[in-house]
Amino acid sequence: MMNTFESEETVNNARDNSAAPLARPSPGAHHGRTQSSGAPLIRAREFSVFYGTKAAVDRVTLDIRAGEVTAIIGPSGCGKSTYLRARKMIGMVFQKPNPFPKSIFDNVAFGPRIHGLSERGTLAEIVERSLRRAALFDEVKDRLDHNALGLSGGQQQRLCIARAIAVDPKILLMDEPASALDPRSTTRIEDLIGELRGDYTIVIVTHNMQQAARVSDMTAFFYEGRLVEFDDTDRIFTKPRAKETEDYITGRFG
Repeated sequence: MMNTFESEETVNNARDNSAAPLARPSPGAHHGRTQSSGAPLIRAREFSVFYGTKAAVDRVTLDIRAGEVTAIIGPSGCGKSTYLRARKMIGMVFQKPNPFPKSIFDNVAFGPRIHGLSERGTLAEIVERSLRRAALFDEVKDRLDHNALGLSGGQQQRLCIARAIAVDPKILLMDEPASALDPRSTTRIEDLIGELRGDYTIVIVTHNMQQAARVSDMTAFFYEGRLVEFDDTDRIFTKPRAKETEDYITGRFG
């Protein structure tokens, strides 16, 4: 796997180059949002992940454009999370909030410190900026020295988002980021995704069809390790090309 962020991340699989590349859709407007220039930031070509002899991800070719939100949908065990976790040098937000047993400040400052920053003033600026971007600063500004485990579930997940963006990644990967949260906290996370779009390229794995339709510009449907269809989110949910996609989003299986 080769990763570069000067222009794009390219993922190639050397096992099999026989399949034809997936045709990319034309960029278009979605939900009234401004679209990116169409330049891919993540480019996968014939990408596979094997567990022994079983392909968990089978020859996926997929471009993800900079500054957009891309949803990855599909039934359990279809390879969505495996594909997501195969990336490197990115910010990752997992299904269950996983703050470190440290202060709120130290959680957000953890990444910058790993990268060699130690000056307290600089760290404080990064912590405040990241917490503000994660829509959390006003709720915790008077208790930054408190243990992060004392936050509510929704606050913990927003803290994990702040921790992820504190190192200024170009790509933010979210693996079912709201599945363990109540409806109100889920709405906060979805609103936050909308606020972060454009500044970050966001890829979100979700089983929630309504959530995928609300937050994403593009949607990729995975089934049994294969990429079945990748297109503008509006088209995926209103006029999918593949029968498998239509059957899944209408609840006939999955």
